[in-house]
Amino acid sequence: MTVEVRTCTPDTTVSELMKMMTEHRIRHVPVVDEAGALISIVSIGDVVKNHVSELDSERQALRDYVASAN
Repeated sequence: MTVEVRTCTPDTTVSELMKMMTEHRIRHVPVVDEAGALISIVSIGDVVKNHVSELDSERQALRDYVASAN
């Protein structure tokens, strides 16, 4: 638990979340709306899973691009 709870909004990017979670050594971040009401909670596992998925998609796109050049 922490005294200073860090939150994010639905518009926060995965990159921003990774940075915040790393810098402040936190594993869970509440997602809040404009009024500060809780919408959800994002875990470090969610962030890593999304990041790996993005990297995999990028890797596949690059492979397809290189294969189409032949």
